[in-house]
This record gives sequence, structure tokens and C-alpha cells, in this order.
Amino acid sequence: MHVTDRRAARTAARVLVVPAALAALAIAAPQATAHTELVTSSPGKGASLAGLPPSVTLTFSDTMTQKYAKVAVTAADGVPAAAGEPQVEGKTVTLALDAAATGGRYTVGYRVVSADGHPVSGSYTFTVKATAETPIPSASGREETAAQEGTAASPTAAPSPKASQADDESSGATVPVLAGAGALAAAGVVGAFMVRRRRAGRGD
Repeated sequence: MHVTDRRAARTAARVLVVPAALAALAIAAPQATAHTELVTSSPGKGASLAGLPPSVTLTFSDTMTQKYAKVAVTAADGVPAAAGEPQVEGKTVTLALDAAATGGRYTVGYRVVSADGHPVSGSYTFTVKATAETPIPSASGREETAAQEGTAASPTAAPSPKASQADDESSGATVPVLAGAGALAAAGVVGAFMVRRRRAGRGD
């Protein structure tokens, strides 16, 4: 009778221990398999921007360490676009960018370590649209443009219709006057010739 009771007690204890152990494993499993990952980024992966942003910001699932935070941003030709070192604040890592960088495709690469020692690394790209620069005219070009504008603004004045008509009338009036003067001169010569002939006839 006592042996049977002992066996039943042992069996009941085993039945209770197994669920408790499974529950403990279930609680510990997420902690063992959890890992640090990138949650959000700005600019985002594949983003197309009108201009280069002032910085790249990476937000992770765990708190990061400043000592092991490495972030690089490079242009398509491999030239670094960063201005300084990455700065860590909690779960966020920020890297300032060079404002003089041109448009094109940029690659963001990172390798960081969380406060509990989990490393995470990766990369992605974003694009900045190229902006066309307006050419600045030289001094000689500005002078030529000003000279052309001055010439176009002051054309040669054409004679008015009234002035042309007055000139025509004055030239037309001059012809009769000259003709009259010539007739008077011819009449004077003829008159003088006749007077001389008369005087010569009386003298004879």
C-alpha cells in the first residue's frame, strides 16, 4: 500500500516538473534568439532626394555603444561624403554629411555593437538628383551684351514724311526761281545790245 502511494507521488511530481521546465525554456528562448537589427533609417533604402540631407540617421532595436559604432557614406566614385564621426544617442546613430557633396548615388555602410554585445552590420543606397549649375557670364560677355542692348535701344531716326515733303517742295520751288532769274538776265543782255545799236546808228 505504501509502495503504491510513493509511486503515485513520484509520477505526479514528474508531471508537474515537465511543464514548469518547458515554460522556463519558452521564456528563455526569445532572449537567447533575440538579436540587434536596424529598425529605421533616414534617408531610407532606395530613397530619391532633391538634395543631400544634412545627416544619415540609423535607429536600431537595442542601445548602441559609441566605442564600436562605425558608419560610412560614400559617393558613386568612392569619395567619402561624411563630415566627422558617427554619434550615438541611445538606439540612434547619426553621421553628419558634407554639404558640398554633389548629386548621385550614395552608399551607407554600418557596423555597430549594442550595449549587450550584439554586433550588426549592413548597407543600403539612396540617390540625390543632380542640380544644373547656372553659368556666370564673364566681364567681356557682360560688356558685349550691354553694347548690343544699347545699339538695339537707340536705332537711327528715319526722316519723317513731313520733312521729306518740305524738302521736295523747297527743291521744286527753286527750279522756277532759277528759270526766272535766267530769263531776266537774258532780257537785260538783249536790251543793252539794242541800246548800243541805236546809239551807233545816230552817230553815223
